[in-house]
Amino acid sequence: MRADDDVGMENRYDANDPAFLKALIEQRDRRVAELEEQLRSGEQRRRALHNRVQELRGNIRVFVRVRPCLQGETDAPSIEFQPDGESLLIRQEENGVARSFNFKFDKVFAPSSGQDVVFNEVSEFVQSALDGYNVCLFSYGQTGSGKTHTMQGSGNGAMRGIIPRAVEQILQQAALMQSQRWTFTMKASFLEIYNEDLRDLLVMMNSDGTLKQRDTSTASKLSIKRNQEGKSYVDGINEVDINVEDKVAGLAQLEAVMAAAARARSVATTKMNAQSSRSHSVFMLHLCGSNEESGTIVEGALNLCDLAGSERLGDAVTDYWRLKETRAINKSLSSLREVFNSLANGSKHITFRNSKLTYLLQDCLSGDGKALMFVNLSPTSESATESLSSLRFAQSVNAVELGKAKKHVKPKKPVQKRK
Repeated sequence: MRADDDVGMENRYDANDPAFLKALIEQRDRRVAELEEQLRSGEQRRRALHNRVQELRGNIRVFVRVRPCLQGETDAPSIEFQPDGESLLIRQEENGVARSFNFKFDKVFAPSSGQDVVFNEVSEFVQSALDGYNVCLFSYGQTGSGKTHTMQGSGNGAMRGIIPRAVEQILQQAALMQSQRWTFTMKASFLEIYNEDLRDLLVMMNSDGTLKQRDTSTASKLSIKRNQEGKSYVDGINEVDINVEDKVAGLAQLEAVMAAAARARSVATTKMNAQSSRSHSVFMLHLCGSNEESGTIVEGALNLCDLAGSERLGDAVTDYWRLKETRAINKSLSSLREVFNSLANGSKHITFRNSKLTYLLQDCLSGDGKALMFVNLSPTSESATESLSSLRFAQSVNAVELGKAKKHVKPKKPVQKRK
């Protein structure tokens, strides 16, 4: 029933009749619900088209997530969110002068957005790894902005981060594809880049996920190498098999992997955070699927990076060793910025080798894969300068076009007919 029908009803019936008024309100509520659904549907179609255009152009997508205010943070928030879910405004006061800056990205998450909402937006990237693409998702931002919470989360419930949710989704999808004669194998590795050294965070685990008892000093020295096909890999790293057949067992293995990595990762106290990550950590999931009927083989990789905090030396340093760590962190992040700037400018020579981080991620950032950057922000006015710096960097990254991603499918093997 349309608005003119409502007027006709009012003319035919007593406007003071409670039953009539109730029916009229219900009718209009239904109409409002229809219009809201059309609006949601239209917005979904618009976003799907936008994502398709971004995929064809090969743009690095950028999502922004602002954490809630923590206990003890009393200054007014410096960030405002727009209704479109893609725009924000940040206020900065410098030398007594207040200024406002507007930004727009592929997605902006307000502090009220839960871990499930965040993962729902990146789930298509996770699926791409299962489809045979190299996928890289990394979190960037100052110390204490919520990067590790976004990537790893905590516990087994609603607070789980992207890594455990990604593995769970892949296990579910792999189980569903068994009916189409697909079988998958999954191997997980976890490393950190600390002062430009590669460290295996799973050095104390066997390939089946059980703990081993040995001196970590005897562990192989890790190095980044390239195979005959020109693809990079980490030589000497420990890989843990994740059970694809049994989802419960697979998730239990992942939990053991996450716990082992958390114990091994380099953390320290800084002025910005009581438990600050002093290294870049990279969780790598290697997927291989084969189809029994067609003989097709697909190989994908999911790289989930929790970058160390980006901040000025004066904000983070408490002693000499922290100074050394911070310089190494800032140098590698500077190399990452240089790579993105070169990509944005269409440079023929990209300096991937200037840092272990960019060299490790070269396959995903050189037009062979898909990439998504999470920019994590603190909402406080005190952090406005660092937040503004992160947003400007993210804006330049969002303009980078890598080209259409390449799907890694090996030639079909001849299928022997059954006698």
